[in-house]
Amino acid sequence: MKGEQNWLDRLDAKRDKIAEKLAHKEVSLPVELITGILFLLLGVVILLIMPKQVPVSDTDVINGRAFPTLLMVVMMIFSGMILLKELYNYFIKKCPLTTKKVNLLVEVKALEILAILFLTYLICKITDLFVIGAIFCCLGFLLYFRCRKKSYYVITLVTAVLIWVAFRFGLNVNF
Repeated sequence: MKGEQNWLDRLDAKRDKIAEKLAHKEVSLPVELITGILFLLLGVVILLIMPKQVPVSDTDVINGRAFPTLLMVVMMIFSGMILLKELYNYFIKKCPLTTKKVNLLVEVKALEILAILFLTYLICKITDLFVIGAIFCCLGFLLYFRCRKKSYYVITLVTAVLIWVAFRFGLNVNF
């Protein structure tokens, strides 16, 4: 019990030390340029992998790729417009790029949450058991938010398992 508490205290102390260093660091990013490029590339990647992911039936009037394709094309058009506007302002009008200051602590916290969700997905995919991923997700977020009450862990884990049992055996949903 005491060793477990010390382990959590050491983890929190390390997180606080890192947070203290990152709290005062800020980076200036050209947000319009980065988001334009990022979403343009995302649209291209999704359009390239969609034929492998979404099957098409010859009998369908409108297939399952129609709406996602339309959505990606619209996203790519507007991403291109943002890029062209930003490049026009920079090269023709000689205006500086639109930038935003980003605090590294905020971004690292967002990446930690994203990492918990991504690892949950990987665990579910590798083990082929949703319940194992759900348990990891519950524990990951309780540790992330520095929860110390054991009853919260018990309640959350029992609820996650009961929800899985209800869907798996009560509703015959295999996930």
